[in-house]
Amino acid sequence: MNPLAPFATHEVTNQVPPLEHYNLYTSDAALTAAVEREGAAWHAEALSRDGALLGTPDVLALAALANRHEPELSTYNPRGERIDALEFHPSWHELLTLLRREGLHALPFEQPRPGAMAARCAGYFLHAQLESGSLCPLTMTFASIPVLRRELALFATLEDKLYAREHDSRDVPLAQKRSMMIGMGMTEKQGGSDVRTNQTRAYALDVGGRGAAYRLVGHKWFFSAPQCDAHLVLARTDDAEGISCFYVPRFAPDGTRNAVRVQRLKDKLGNRSNASSEVEFADAYGVMIGEEGRGVPTIIEMANYTRLDCVIGSAALMRAALVQAIHHTRHRTAFGRLLVEQPLMRNVLADLALESEAATLLFMRLARAFDAHLAAQAAQGDGAAESDLERAWRRIVTPAAKFWVCKRTLEFTGEAMEVWGGNGYVEEGPMARFYREAPVNSIWEGSGNVMCLDVLRGIERDPQAAHALLREWRGEARAHAALGAALDALEATLTAPAEVREANARRLAQQLVLCAQAVLMLRGAPDAHAEAFIATRLAPGMSGAQHCGRVYGTLPTSFDHAAIVARAFAS
Repeated sequence: MNPLAPFATHEVTNQVPPLEHYNLYTSDAALTAAVEREGAAWHAEALSRDGALLGTPDVLALAALANRHEPELSTYNPRGERIDALEFHPSWHELLTLLRREGLHALPFEQPRPGAMAARCAGYFLHAQLESGSLCPLTMTFASIPVLRRELALFATLEDKLYAREHDSRDVPLAQKRSMMIGMGMTEKQGGSDVRTNQTRAYALDVGGRGAAYRLVGHKWFFSAPQCDAHLVLARTDDAEGISCFYVPRFAPDGTRNAVRVQRLKDKLGNRSNASSEVEFADAYGVMIGEEGRGVPTIIEMANYTRLDCVIGSAALMRAALVQAIHHTRHRTAFGRLLVEQPLMRNVLADLALESEAATLLFMRLARAFDAHLAAQAAQGDGAAESDLERAWRRIVTPAAKFWVCKRTLEFTGEAMEVWGGNGYVEEGPMARFYREAPVNSIWEGSGNVMCLDVLRGIERDPQAAHALLREWRGEARAHAALGAALDALEATLTAPAEVREANARRLAQQLVLCAQAVLMLRGAPDAHAEAFIATRLAPGMSGAQHCGRVYGTLPTSFDHAAIVARAFAS
């Protein structure tokens, strides 16, 4: 024995190399086909370039850094002056720089053209596979634009900074900045989703009404994200029973810091790179936007866009977890064979791949509906109107998709983590972060029950749109008994008494989404993959609630599991 030799206990083998140097866009057959199908092929080159960048080691590292080094709140400066300043790790600002550079905060509004929403949604999907927390202020900024554009005088002062493709992290008055971000403040301690219980009050500084200045007194229990340059906030006025919406800037018109007092940052399960807070308004300056007493409908328009982003963000977590799982099984050996070569593992991966593809096709189809909505708004002077069908996809399917896809992501990320085994449970890898991120989209911007009741409300208020949707889907059902039976069950649920419909709202939303995904798989996926999805999600004689609550990895052996996995991730 050589006493100078290094002490070695073992040789490190059979460990999986990091997944890097891959193109998030070109490796995703479902996404690339959907981009072309939904009219955004003109943006494919930019998506490919961005997809390659996001797969580089340096960029991938930003996500872990931003979540490891969480934002910190400094309430006072050394002189004792109130500043409510937030400090972020440089990785956070680099992530926002990347997001902003691709125009993901404003693309369809900044450059309106056919397929612009689909292009933006595809780009958002790529970035959401990297890191979730940085998406929150970006989404709120994006969703605020349709609301703010209706306030002509205010928007004229904000437009350039909202559309700017530069991230400006400085905490200074807006006049000194090159770009801006918008946040939201709706929920209060006593109400949560029931914003009609809000107690915050707004008092006119002079003559009140739309476009007038107010002072706000009250609180918000969730205020995201406090470093934004302005927030849209709900509050009551003296002159109306309803709640109004207000634009509350971080700095008052005289350049002093607005009286929005950050009490503390939330200690959250996931989304840890992003700052969420509790605040109090101590005569904070705000401007009423929208009609007095119509604040909830005003801000609901913003929420419709944020809900779409919740669907995309959850679908992206599915995709990110899936490619990590497939990559792992292509390199890890157990019991004498690569994991990906083992029949049961292939079954699990194939089942996950079908779920991920169906979620991708769904949000891209929703993007088309939002594209149609924007086009109709732009052409109102010419008498153009949004079709019943597109309105149904946007107004009825979107909340159902938020409910279903966000719920499925919790189980999905847990299953993908299990593919990694113990290494997946360790924070050094990305799987634990994906798993911790999974619940937030189910909760944020309306919980599951709120979404399902919103689906019911959309159907009841716009039966013409709902009928247009079902008529379209019946075309595919002629050749697929399982889809036809599922549509029959859906329609039966819709004709039940009102109280029964409400009690079955989750089942209805689930049936609706599964039918939508089945139709989209028939149109956009390989025939065998579409058949596998329908056979395992809409099997005759099995209700969606029974069958889709099963664990992943129960595909019949009659389907080619290896082919499904191979198509899912072209590494």
